[in-house]
Amino acid sequence: MLRRSSALALVATAATIGAVTAALPAAGATSTRTPVPNTAPRWLAHANHLGAASASAHVNARVYLTPNGGIAALQRYATAVATPGSSSFRHFLSPAGYYAKFGTRSTTVSRVRSWLTAAGLKVTRVAAHNRYVVVSGNVAAAQKAFGVRIGRYVHDGVTVQAPSTALSVPSKLAGSVLTISGVDTTPHLAQPATQQKVAPPAGFRNAHPCSTYYGEVPASTEADGTTPLPQYDGHTLPYAPCGYTGPQFRSAYEDNSALDGTGITVAITDAYAAPPIAEDAATYAANHGDRAYGEGQLTQTNASNFVKTGKCGANGWWGEETLDVEAVHAMAQGANIHYYGAASCFDNDLLDNFVRVVDDGTAQIVSNSWGDVEANETPDNVAAYESIFLQGGAEGMSFLFSSGDDGDELAATGTKQADYPTSDPDVTSVGGTATAIGSTGNLMWSTGWGTEKYSLSSDASSWDSLGFLYGAGGGTSTLFQVPQYQKSATDSTMRQDPDVAMDADPTTGMLVGETQKFPKGVVAYDEYRIGGTSLASPLFAGMTALAMQHAGGGVGLLNPTIYDNATAFDDVAGTPPDAGNVRADYANGVDGSAGIIYSVRTFNQDSSLDVTPGYDLVTGLGVPNTGWLTALG
Repeated sequence: MLRRSSALALVATAATIGAVTAALPAAGATSTRTPVPNTAPRWLAHANHLGAASASAHVNARVYLTPNGGIAALQRYATAVATPGSSSFRHFLSPAGYYAKFGTRSTTVSRVRSWLTAAGLKVTRVAAHNRYVVVSGNVAAAQKAFGVRIGRYVHDGVTVQAPSTALSVPSKLAGSVLTISGVDTTPHLAQPATQQKVAPPAGFRNAHPCSTYYGEVPASTEADGTTPLPQYDGHTLPYAPCGYTGPQFRSAYEDNSALDGTGITVAITDAYAAPPIAEDAATYAANHGDRAYGEGQLTQTNASNFVKTGKCGANGWWGEETLDVEAVHAMAQGANIHYYGAASCFDNDLLDNFVRVVDDGTAQIVSNSWGDVEANETPDNVAAYESIFLQGGAEGMSFLFSSGDDGDELAATGTKQADYPTSDPDVTSVGGTATAIGSTGNLMWSTGWGTEKYSLSSDASSWDSLGFLYGAGGGTSTLFQVPQYQKSATDSTMRQDPDVAMDADPTTGMLVGETQKFPKGVVAYDEYRIGGTSLASPLFAGMTALAMQHAGGGVGLLNPTIYDNATAFDDVAGTPPDAGNVRADYANGVDGSAGIIYSVRTFNQDSSLDVTPGYDLVTGLGVPNTGWLTALG
């Protein structure tokens, strides 16, 4: 799961979050101004105010413009085209059709430009299709334009320049401005789950013993075959799988269906790009019985320039792209995969990357393995993200997000909470399981992914608890009311995630292949096991590509169909047959020269999140079964 290290900018639209009482306008504002909903920083209550910002200090902002007809009309359209029985069911728009119907008109840009320039700001760029305008100037001009006082603050370890209240616009333009970002300079960035510090990524290999299928090798002795290992809670556990491969996943989840995703395109978004991805993916497919990639089946569209590489740990995203691409192909060997690489891990660049996806209009599924906790969100960017999710829905695209890898987030942040964008009602949140695939490729069982780690004691006679390590993310949103489609599954008044789940536990994860940098400067392709809900999302994307092939194309907003077809998902058991697995790891990460470290990794101990009968906050409705392959039509 990709994590934002600070705060991501967030915004709530009236259609999904509900009205929030706006702060009073700044001194000098008049009744002819209208507050922009939810643009006051959410962190103000715990910030230290350092005083007014200098009138000459720089301000750079984006003013996002409302789709023609309003965001509520777009929400209604995207919902209608995804709802069976609607007169417009699956009457999806092309990108050109979308802009003809919902694109912001040039007259709106002219009015907004006149307002901003009259206040002393300079419009430096108008985005394609009038999606937003970029403005720059000083604090004095921004205060005049947005009707606020701008101050300096310290919050959450950063010093920023930000408005003291909600921003406002002239009332005659209230229907034209969706949101405004950038006046609050809090840095907003995403990071991949596994940070690599060198390029290519630092080498890693799985140690042996490990099992080629679940339960193959009992962990009764160490690698030498003679030194005994202690039991765990009176039982001999198996060694962890070496890493499942495409044939195992296809057998377990899809029952080797004749469907292969042909005719469907799965888009994957991350920051940056792994230069050797095509060669690595081809090598991996050849090594493990996956179909070779056809001409043009794997393509990339990357930003023209990669920026902020140091702040984002650019090469740390290599493994994420590798996992996403190889997992989608493992599940949908005939589907096209289109990778989109953002210029950086900052929200403006991630949003622009999404714009490329929806403006291309070629994908039916968009898989995303990144996000941040809701507490870090600010309302402005949520509105920007939501407008893109809805445009995609109107065009027949389904957005998937991994649910997170830190359980209820209490250990990571001190507060139990859900993540975003996975909690957005217009995306499908994919949670995680620990998964047992047997010797014949059968799905033996699934349970919740939640891991407590135990290390081998110094005298090798017992296992010592190290506490909670990681687990599938999930929770109850504080941003979004429960959507209509989810009311059948939960009594909560607020949106809950995840919606569904697939294999995510690193103990039962996927074997992937990637070019890495090993000791003595050796750069070479090698393979290792990896997990996280970063695996679950592309697995579900690949399986859903088969369902869309059967249905004849994309379905748009996916969640209404998911909840209307609950029998296409198997409820996940809360008590697994094994308490966990033993994992062997090379002490130096690459070979046995420095010895092997042994640990127990448990199952279904996901902080405070419990797997229960029916819907739960670890696995959602459950794991898709073969009924999902025909559920879309």
